[in-house]
Amino acid sequence: MDVVAMLEAVGLLVPEGAAGEGGVTVADVWDCLAHDEWEVALGLLEELREGWTAPAGFWEELARAAAMLRLERSEAWCRWREYEGGAGVIRAELALEAVGGSSFRRTPMPGAGVMRPLWDVGSRRPDGAPDLLVACMWVEYAHELAPGDRAVVRLLPLTPERWRHLAPGDRIALHETAVPGGTGTVLEARPPAPAGRALPPEPRVGA
Repeated sequence: MDVVAMLEAVGLLVPEGAAGEGGVTVADVWDCLAHDEWEVALGLLEELREGWTAPAGFWEELARAAAMLRLERSEAWCRWREYEGGAGVIRAELALEAVGGSSFRRTPMPGAGVMRPLWDVGSRRPDGAPDLLVACMWVEYAHELAPGDRAVVRLLPLTPERWRHLAPGDRIALHETAVPGGTGTVLEARPPAPAGRALPPEPRVGA
């Protein structure tokens, strides 16, 4: 199957009521495909987030199309969304400590899922110390998150079942050392689909 046929097949999975930023709909996808604007069409399909839930196979096929177009970041994003079907969705507004604060970090954190920091989500060890848990991090709408900045991030935990207690409004902390390097407020905590994988393969792209 060529990339156009693949994008057309993915587009057929999207209902007319689905919308993206600026009121973009699947009709705009068809228009792009008619004008051979394949990369734009793929990007629009990635952003159709409102009013529907992507069916099984949607993100996998979109990732394959991105790979055929050699769009590594788009492929990584589609794979991320595919794995969220098995791990659940956790989104939080994260603020990194500024340079000179309590964090050792002096450079931006890459945003495309390559970081696997530790997180304090409220779990405690028998001695009362925080039981820090691993989760990959994707920064929404940005290639990186610099010290002192804040952004909405998506998290894919290594052990999703240990994050099930989180709810919007809960506070979490990012750790790259024993001292928290950032604090976050949970915006969304959605349970996983019935079956799926918890973590993506080793990331192949940077921010």
